[in-house]
Amino acid sequence: MFDTPRQRSAARSGLAVLELIFHATVRAVRKSHRNAVVGLLMNILQTIILVLVIYTLFTLTGTRGRAIRGDFLLYIMSGVFLFMCHTKALGAVVGSEGPTSPMMKHAPMNTAIAISAAALSTLYTQVLSLVAVLGVYHLAWAPITIDNPAGAFAMLLLSWASGVAIGMVFLAAKPWAPEIVGIASQIYMRANMVASGKLFVANMMPGYILVFFNWNPLFHTIDQARGFTFINYNPHFSEIAYPLYVTLACLMVGLMGEFYTRQRASVSWGAGR
Repeated sequence: MFDTPRQRSAARSGLAVLELIFHATVRAVRKSHRNAVVGLLMNILQTIILVLVIYTLFTLTGTRGRAIRGDFLLYIMSGVFLFMCHTKALGAVVGSEGPTSPMMKHAPMNTAIAISAAALSTLYTQVLSLVAVLGVYHLAWAPITIDNPAGAFAMLLLSWASGVAIGMVFLAAKPWAPEIVGIASQIYMRANMVASGKLFVANMMPGYILVFFNWNPLFHTIDQARGFTFINYNPHFSEIAYPLYVTLACLMVGLMGEFYTRQRASVSWGAGR
């Protein structure tokens, strides 16, 4: 009531927004479990279980020979890490708080901060899980050699960014048709179990099968990441530019759609958050 508004410089306003994103990210990280360490361990366990399932599948079907020559478990993990990062980022953004959420009534909270927090919390959790799994594997099982660590990590970031961008498209459409968008996002994430190409090597796939995977940006990032990880693998049927363009296009569409939706937000949309 007696608060006098003070003019802030652009630098101070930017720092205030970054501080708010930090606190919102911490809150998003703790959403999965009250104890942040337990939440991280649960994510690590999910990653390990998926790696073991794929390892068992390859062993039982006798298709290990179709993998890239080198560390077989590292080959599996190179696909699983990017798949988890992409899928978790998409799910977190789609499930982030929308314009009708009660949190939006607390200034200066807004949807941009909520989306940023959801995306960054996923990146934080996935990178920690990656470091923990690779660290334990390196120390307890076999030494890990990555040909180009910076390039492989860049593909992880691109997988995360593409998941965020596609998630923003779903998020913008969610208040208009929550049930349909929820089903569509689940179908996309489930389809990526196969369509991401983490079970295959692109260079060994025939052309008539390759066309069913080439549309997926995650397929390109996983194949390129394996090219950076293994010195004896050179991707011929994937590229970095395609997932980058898809990410930028989906990001622009998602931002415009989210702005349009936010301008027309109604409290009656509460069920569609």
